[in-house]
Amino acid sequence: MATSTPSTDLPRTRPLTELPEQANPFSTERTVRTGDVDTGKRLRLDGIARYLQDIGTDNLAAVGASETDPLWIVRRTIVDVHRPAEYGRTLRLRRWCDALSTRWANVRVRFDDPGDAPDGPLIETAAFWIDIGPTTGAPTRISDGLFEHMARYAHDTRLKWTAWLPARAPDEVDDERVFPLRATDLDPFGHVNNAVYWHGLEELLPLRPDIPDAPYRAVIEHLRPVAAGETLTLRTTLREDGLTVWFTVEDHTRAVAWIGRKPDALRWTP
Repeated sequence: MATSTPSTDLPRTRPLTELPEQANPFSTERTVRTGDVDTGKRLRLDGIARYLQDIGTDNLAAVGASETDPLWIVRRTIVDVHRPAEYGRTLRLRRWCDALSTRWANVRVRFDDPGDAPDGPLIETAAFWIDIGPTTGAPTRISDGLFEHMARYAHDTRLKWTAWLPARAPDEVDDERVFPLRATDLDPFGHVNNAVYWHGLEELLPLRPDIPDAPYRAVIEHLRPVAAGETLTLRTTLREDGLTVWFTVEDHTRAVAWIGRKPDALRWTP
C-alpha cells in the first residue's frame, strides 16, 4: 500500500457548517432497519444515501415544491460519521440549506438522537443538488417560493461549484475490479441510482477495515451517469489518509469517491 502524509488543506477536509441557533429546519424520524445495516449492525453508507433521497422528497412535498421543482440530481455528497448509527436506533433527521444559487443548492442533513443523548449516533451530511427541468433535462432556476424558503438559513446565495476530488485515475492503482450492476440498481431514467455508488464504496471498505471505526468522512462526486448495460469498473488507490475510488466505464470516469479517517487537525464539532 502506498503512503503519503495526510493533508488538512485539501477541500475534502473542510468542516461542515453548523446548524444556526434558533433554526427550525424540516425534521423527520426514521428507524434503522435490517436492510440498511452491515453484519456488525452499522448503518451502511448506501443506507444513509437512501435516507437522504427520501427526506429530500418529503421536504419538497412539505413546502409545496413537488410540482414546481420536482427533479434534482446530486453532484456531490459528503458524509461525516462522528458516531455511527446501529440497527434498531431511531434517528432524527433535520434538513436545511446552508448555501445556494439560482440553480443549485448545498443541503445539509443531520442524523442524531431524537432525545439529544450525548452518546447517541451523530452523522452530518452535505449534498450539492442541482435543480433539473423535467422537460429540458438541463439545470433550471429554482422557483421563487422554494428559493425564498431555502435561503432562510443560507450563509451564501452565490454558491459556485468547485470539484474536490481528482476526476482521472492514475495509471497505476492498488485494486481494480468489475462491479456488476443489477436491474434493481437502475432508476426510472435508466441510470444507476445514487445509493449504488455508496454500495460500491462499502464493497471496498475491507481494504481499509480501520476506517469505519468512527469518526470518518466519505465524499462522492458524480461526473456523468452510468446507464443500463454499461460495464462499471472500480479502480482504487490506497493511501495513509484513506482510499480513493474511480467509478469508470472503459476509460471514462463517471464518479469518484474518497473515504478516510478524520484528520486530527480537522475541526469537526459533534
